[in-house]
Amino acid sequence: CSAQEQTLFRVKDSHESAMHVNEDTVSRRLGATNKTCLYFIIATLVVLLVFALATIMVLLIQRKAADPAMEGIAKPIRTGNASEDYLRILQNVPSKGATAYMRVSKSVNSSKLSLVEKGVCEDIQCNSEELVIRKQGIYLIYCHLNFHFPNCSNSPIDLKIEFLVNNEVNRQTLSTWCASEMCQEKTFKTFLQLHLTYLKAEDRISVTLSHPKFLNQASLPNENVLGVLRYSDEM
Repeated sequence: CSAQEQTLFRVKDSHESAMHVNEDTVSRRLGATNKTCLYFIIATLVVLLVFALATIMVLLIQRKAADPAMEGIAKPIRTGNASEDYLRILQNVPSKGATAYMRVSKSVNSSKLSLVEKGVCEDIQCNSEELVIRKQGIYLIYCHLNFHFPNCSNSPIDLKIEFLVNNEVNRQTLSTWCASEMCQEKTFKTFLQLHLTYLKAEDRISVTLSHPKFLNQASLPNENVLGVLRYSDEM
């Protein structure tokens, strides 16, 4: 080959070598750039994940602190049984003189409960089945009853309890008991009803049961009571 051809081959080889070097350099730079972007994206996602977890934890802590149900679990409000709690409520009611507290039992041929024993009867007339109001005002009527269902597992029982004023329904409660398959063969239940209403002089108060036969008079005869408190003399 002539000297000119050798020179041409050297230039060509040098150019090809330079191209290979440039391609390798560009590839390495692109690879480094891609790795940097990938690391940046991963770091950003990690920061966002940590921020999200921290936000969720703060919200859960605030919700737990502000949830009354959770506070009730951590610090139970009631320390005694239900009867004691209701008794404390009634003791704090500012009465206006008229008071009645009578033991009741089931009647023979009537759904009305009988007033069988005089406990307290002040400024109220206590008859055999009725309490007669002497002074008008706002009265708190309460009734505490105990029930015994000897064959609870057989079928559901709908029990209706009514407060009557002058033989007309003023307040009623309907509940279904013994409906659960896990109900025991013999079941005892306690009922308490509070009712605040305006009564006039000569109004007559009584209580009826849809199934008086279930009233428990054998085990807890003295715990079945009907009471009335005069709360206020104004409407």
